[in-house]
Amino acid sequence: MVGIIIGEREPIDRAIRRFKKKYERSGILKEFKKRTFFTKPSVKKRIKKMKAIRRAQRAVIEEA
Repeated sequence: MVGIIIGEREPIDRAIRRFKKKYERSGILKEFKKRTFFTKPSVKKRIKKMKAIRRAQRAVIEEA
């Protein structure tokens, strides 16, 4: 559960902005989208493999 404490004189815009940041960082929306649709195990493996390849490529690029 994501929540924030609003200060006494804090503008509502700033409070909403803090809430949105906390919400995004918590990964709730990402988890919801992941659970909404069923993905086959073979597709999960393929995605996991592609992410590992991208990570390795980024590491090589950052070394250079």
